[in-house]
Amino acid sequence: MNRDQAEARGVQAYYPKDMAWCYGCGRLNEAGHHFQTNWEGEETVTTYTPCSEHMAIPGFVYGGLIASLLDCHSTGSASLALYRDQGHELGSDAPLPRCVTASLKVDYLKPTPLGVKLIARGKIRDMNNKKVVVESELYAEGILCARGEVVAVSMPENFGK
Repeated sequence: MNRDQAEARGVQAYYPKDMAWCYGCGRLNEAGHHFQTNWEGEETVTTYTPCSEHMAIPGFVYGGLIASLLDCHSTGSASLALYRDQGHELGSDAPLPRCVTASLKVDYLKPTPLGVKLIARGKIRDMNNKKVVVESELYAEGILCARGEVVAVSMPENFGK
């Protein structure tokens, strides 16, 4: 588990066991990143410090990790937003909506340094009971390095069947 993930339990810690295997945010995937997303005021936040194996070229993070972080951050943000819209907060007994990515767009704005804490911040731009649009920004040492937009949809109960 990445050292940032020990800092806070996010929405991903509450996903049901059968939905907790994602390489990016699944708590049950031993090899995964274990991203955790929480509310911070009206924004969502996920932090992660990339390790040497996340290198593109010496000193910089590869784009796939950035896309994965923005993706999982955004689907987690969508779940948080739907849950709050239903009148619930993390830790309540109500079933948590699980969202999946319908669309992911990432703009890489600056090279992202390796070995420093990355902070993804998200805002909910549009939402209905089945779809949430999340805009996120990724910062390293206070510098905006990437911007993303995810259209997340509620996972149907019969997903994969």
